[in-house]
Amino acid sequence: MTCRHSQDYIVASGKGTNEMQQIGESAVSDHRPLETTSSAEGAKARTEAYGLLAGLLRNPPSAELLQLLADRADGPGQAQRPTDLQAAWTRLSEAARSADPAAVDDEFHKLFIGLGRGELLPYGSYYLTGFLMDKPLAALRDELSRLGIQRADGVSEPEDHAAAICETMVLLADPEHGIPLPGQQAFFSEYVGAWLPRFFSDVQGAKNADFYRSVGRLGEAFMEFERVWLSLPE
Repeated sequence: MTCRHSQDYIVASGKGTNEMQQIGESAVSDHRPLETTSSAEGAKARTEAYGLLAGLLRNPPSAELLQLLADRADGPGQAQRPTDLQAAWTRLSEAARSADPAAVDDEFHKLFIGLGRGELLPYGSYYLTGFLMDKPLAALRDELSRLGIQRADGVSEPEDHAAAICETMVLLADPEHGIPLPGQQAFFSEYVGAWLPRFFSDVQGAKNADFYRSVGRLGEAFMEFERVWLSLPE
């Protein structure tokens, strides 16, 4: 089963820039506790969480997105013993309240771009082999081709960029147009869970991280949630 595509590809994703932004914003404005949702609601919440992480790793957040995060209701985080994922959502909201958009923009560039390279290298091949553009990227490209997902012409970032991986999971987990859970689990185990949790941990420990420390915490908590969610029987 292949994934639906729009006309505006983003690296490894078939969703356009505006659509991906809307998915991320929906994760904030319509946040629901993943741990207590039905299967259908959980699938939608998963795609929204992946969309938000993709947007935050692709570009620095706009002032509007920071405001949405700051205004997010803390419903799931109000539990007496919140889960790690609920606590991470609350911490991200708190960080957004004190964030200055210009400072976060500067932080993003120091972390992921820099002069020549940023403090962190958000690529799967680097985390899996220590080298960029290595065999894991070739294997990922073969798998994406099999799934019917392709990179846009003129896009410079490879498909194993952390944002592209999250964008791909948005497609695969889409309740209407994605692939069955066993396929999602296989892709997650091979191309997501094998390195993205370590990347999010590194984001939290980066010397230039401030607002993005909370993004790393959310990403790491969500990766653990995904590992458990995808291991459950259908």
